[in-house]
Amino acid sequence: MSSVVAPEKPSMGPKELELILVKEQNGVQFTSTTLVAPTPTQINPSEEERETWGKKIDFLLSVIGFAVDLANVWRFPYLCYKNGGGAFLVPYMFFMVIAGMPLFYMELALGQYNREGAAGVWKICPIFKGVGFTVILISLYVGFFYNVIISWALFYLFSSFTNELPWVHCNNTWNSPNCSDWADNTSVSDIYKATPAQEFFERAVLHIQDSNGIDDLGRPRWQLTSCLGVVIVLLYFSLWKGVKTSGKVVWITATMPYVVLTVLLIRGVTLPGAIDGIKAYLSVDFLRLCEAQVWIEAATQICFSLGVGFGVLIAFSSYNKFSNNCYRDAIITTSINSLTSFFSGFVVFSFLGYMSQKHNVPLDKVARDGAGLVFVIYPEAIATLPGSSVWAVIFFIMLLTLGIDSAMGGMESVITGLIDEFKCLHKHRELFTFFTVVFTFLMSLFCVTNARMYVFTLLDHFAAGTSILFGVLIEAIGIAWFYGVDRFSDDIEEMIGHRPGRYWRLCWKFVSPCFLLYMVVVSFVRFNPPKYGTYTFPPWANTLGWCLAMSSMAMVPLYAIYKLCRLPGKFCNRLAYAITPETEHHLVDNGEVRQFTLKHWLVV
Repeated sequence: MSSVVAPEKPSMGPKELELILVKEQNGVQFTSTTLVAPTPTQINPSEEERETWGKKIDFLLSVIGFAVDLANVWRFPYLCYKNGGGAFLVPYMFFMVIAGMPLFYMELALGQYNREGAAGVWKICPIFKGVGFTVILISLYVGFFYNVIISWALFYLFSSFTNELPWVHCNNTWNSPNCSDWADNTSVSDIYKATPAQEFFERAVLHIQDSNGIDDLGRPRWQLTSCLGVVIVLLYFSLWKGVKTSGKVVWITATMPYVVLTVLLIRGVTLPGAIDGIKAYLSVDFLRLCEAQVWIEAATQICFSLGVGFGVLIAFSSYNKFSNNCYRDAIITTSINSLTSFFSGFVVFSFLGYMSQKHNVPLDKVARDGAGLVFVIYPEAIATLPGSSVWAVIFFIMLLTLGIDSAMGGMESVITGLIDEFKCLHKHRELFTFFTVVFTFLMSLFCVTNARMYVFTLLDHFAAGTSILFGVLIEAIGIAWFYGVDRFSDDIEEMIGHRPGRYWRLCWKFVSPCFLLYMVVVSFVRFNPPKYGTYTFPPWANTLGWCLAMSSMAMVPLYAIYKLCRLPGKFCNRLAYAITPETEHHLVDNGEVRQFTLKHWLVV
């Protein structure tokens, strides 16, 4: 006896053929044939519908490229030096383990399971969708000024293609009478003196001398506007086709910094005074651990260095395959990020030690963080080397690649978050990407006027400070408490085959939210108005800055109110629908609301 099974129609989806032997009569075997649909653990419904990374390494390089940015070079090494050297690693690693890694893991798992951007993932708890729009807005605001930093690096790169670097002497058209070479400067702390490299940055790049403050903008400068335009074009063609193109770009932008850092370290350690600089970087002063400021700065560095809360990790992981091991990815990428920060310190302080010895000044006179390190001190050190133009080109290519993939991540968060929320944009990704980058370019023009540094400082101070901490706090509460850490753990088990350990669940439910709440309170209590040098911003500028910060944070309560008003029934019924996953709304109709039971709030 033979049987014929009709071929499946493609539209029917995957099926399993099950043959069951029933009995044997008169030498004839009777069987029953059943087509069984696979369980949800075998296939995720949206997996075939959503674009995925071409290779696993594309995803890892994208995440590493985003997380490892300019702050790893210009912020962490200085913090380590200032706060007890090697002792600073104690609070840094402590906060990394209890908050950084758990939150990083949480965002990767959230995006991968729900396969949507920062707003769409909140179908698991609709009342919290406002936090998705919060992080999208923050990423958009950061793009307004972060792209300008990349344009500075590009300007420096173009300026390096000369026989003699333009920041070597004081005989240029932009120099002031206060310009003085290190060799002629007997008092480096003299506020009336400025080195050629400092004046090149402030007067040739920023044109700070042409503005009296933030209320004296002037027109955009064509040089930096052109560089900014090049950056925007690079971003567009890296993102317009989605992860298929951006996943290839990061093969260069994410790996190049490591090649250049290694080359610079090899060159740096051969310079006189380099070992003294590295010793100062690693010197251990455990007494500094008794100071609260050291722990606060370590916690702050963890919050901002991993890139949690920008919606980028959610967007990137949403393009993973459903069964991808996001736990392993979280451990690998956070570890690489921290090791990169530590490694870059050797590069930075080998050159700072060289500068200290060359000019016979204490190390703390040349050590600084922020833009001053990479656009003043480092170019000045490079200018003293043989073949300085070549070293300058190499260094600024590194800055360019460090910045561009971080900018790509922020832009992808905005694009993915919005096209997943507004499905009509899916078919027009290229056009929507174009409008997004053009809008970012137009807003960034304020940062290339004569008052560019004042506008930049204001945006840097307010766009992603308290607001990003607030956003991650609400995100952690929404997942661990309202959706439920037990349910979230079930989702992870469905993806990778095993539940997160008790340690991760305790961090998600108690430790990380408490840590974030503390950081939000500290950011308000210790708030200082922005300053640039001796310039103090007027009250209206600070008010504008707070309006910018509040505009993103306000999305959380505004959307919650909107959602409650749109749902039918009495308030309790509306609340039940608003805090229950959309796939379980039928349970609410039957009066079954997990969040209304004590067990939901107590389980870990």
